[in-house]
Amino acid sequence: MALDGAAELKLESGGTQLFSLYDINRLDPPEKEEIYRSLLPARLKQMLREWGGSVEVIAPNGLRFVRLQARRSPGDPDPVFFLELCDTHHGQMELCFCVIADPAAPRFDVDLDPQGRNNVFATMGRNLAEEERAMVAGLFPNQTRSGLRMFGEFLPLLELFTARLGMDLIMAEPLTYDNAIRYEKYGFDYLVGKRLMQEIDEGFQPGGVLYRRLDGSTPFRRPGMEKTVMGRSWAIHDGIMDEPWDGVRIYKSIGVHAGVNTFPGRESQVL
Repeated sequence: MALDGAAELKLESGGTQLFSLYDINRLDPPEKEEIYRSLLPARLKQMLREWGGSVEVIAPNGLRFVRLQARRSPGDPDPVFFLELCDTHHGQMELCFCVIADPAAPRFDVDLDPQGRNNVFATMGRNLAEEERAMVAGLFPNQTRSGLRMFGEFLPLLELFTARLGMDLIMAEPLTYDNAIRYEKYGFDYLVGKRLMQEIDEGFQPGGVLYRRLDGSTPFRRPGMEKTVMGRSWAIHDGIMDEPWDGVRIYKSIGVHAGVNTFPGRESQVL
């Protein structure tokens, strides 16, 4: 299902319709950068103008891949907005990675091991002290800073962009439990992993296997954490399940909200 009006807003260059990131990446840099900058939310663009910020577009000719990085200041080590997209030969858009962070918020080095090396989303070792500080501050696993609450402004732009290329599906792989729940909120459904999400909800019910493991043995397994997305996500990040979090695949049909909710009894919380 295409968004209303998307058919009349086909992406074109010189009268030729564009059907993929590969097609866009073949264009001259000014033209393709203008196209990709359309993915930046208006509020973010205004903030970048006020800051004197910068936007970098990496879109190599010959590849089906793009990376956008926006920084408050060109010298800032962390981007405010970081986006990676790729597409498939089957006409699907892959949302590989999206981070929208508040550059003024405190930074928590959960992405670094105690020696200061990148830990690749904690797969190469966790920084437990920083993780606990981040959790106490209200952050979710793998978050280095609090966000700008802007994903809801970005997603419609991505849907329109995808529809204008003639595609009707956006695919993604949530890296954490809270990511999966957040994507549900924005209308995604599961290709793989819905049963796992339902089993997690069952396991955190009173008397369930995950509920019983919230025994206070670590700061990330405190009783009561089953009630919130944040609490569950930190417990899962801490290894409370029998298997590591992995392999969940989700999709969104353009213009369609799937209405999935695998944690219906959760306490209200900003995601």
